[in-house]
Amino acid sequence: MTDTCYLVHGVFWDGAPPGFSQTPGSAEGAPSGKRDGGTPVMRLQDPSGGFRELELDAGSRLGFRVAAGGKSCLGHHKVHGPARRDHVLCPAKAPAVKGSQCERCFVVDDFRLIHDFHRGGGVPQGLRAYLMQPHWLYVATFANGASKVGTASNLRKWNRLAEQGAVVARYVARADDGRVVRILEDMLTRDAGLPQQVRSAAKAAALVAPAPAVELDALNRRLAGEARALLVRVGVEGFETVDERWARLGLADAACTPAPRHAYPHDLDAGAHGFRIAALSGSIAVAALDGADLEFVVNLGRLKARTVELGDHHSSEVPAVQESLF
Repeated sequence: MTDTCYLVHGVFWDGAPPGFSQTPGSAEGAPSGKRDGGTPVMRLQDPSGGFRELELDAGSRLGFRVAAGGKSCLGHHKVHGPARRDHVLCPAKAPAVKGSQCERCFVVDDFRLIHDFHRGGGVPQGLRAYLMQPHWLYVATFANGASKVGTASNLRKWNRLAEQGAVVARYVARADDGRVVRILEDMLTRDAGLPQQVRSAAKAAALVAPAPAVELDALNRRLAGEARALLVRVGVEGFETVDERWARLGLADAACTPAPRHAYPHDLDAGAHGFRIAALSGSIAVAALDGADLEFVVNLGRLKARTVELGDHHSSEVPAVQESLF
């Protein structure tokens, strides 16, 4: 890598879903053994507005220095249909004030209107076409047992959960459109107590000491079963309950398996960093520092909307007394 400054747009899992077959006589799907799913990437914007992608596969090294100045706006989206959208860069290159957007880009972003659509909110024609495609309702469980209900469009059925960093998840309903699925989502939050969000920081902290897989799977199976039992009694048309397990990509398996590791000891809002990725769950990496025998959990999501200078010579400072981390 050469020393070049880029604006980080985030970590994306855009590959095709891993192979998934249905086990005869079983309600749940089982992995077929084909574990492709593509390679996750960190998407970067260069000063001219072009993009490049860094593959975040096992063994890849990531070296960078975080530039001063806080976060910058990543622009907004105009949606034209289920598979068509334009990403419009921020014309003012303004600082981010609402997450990863400036005030203007936040207001004109089509996706901002999604959450009120099922409550009668108006949406542009292109976004309406996107929302009228089939959607999936899922229950996801993370490494510490925290669980949530969520939705995914038909085209992003697998990828949505990969980017969420789920350890285990099950689809509980297939809805005709995005309006129905959000009605069901709100109902499960109200009646089953399932939240619709788990904070990124909590997901990263949980991967330092993941719970055993058998416990997380049993918890997720129970919560998904309870969700389906509620859904069959709901007086809403336009959906069917399903019983399907999400297929986790192999790259995330090592991150979700209990092993000796520690929280990354440096903030990602400044300074130089460098490490070799061993595994990745969502935007959270398990990585090794140069000159250290320990593995650390690094929340790469903290880099979103920040400017970084790439370079192989950048590295993370190794904690002075490694034994203190045990």
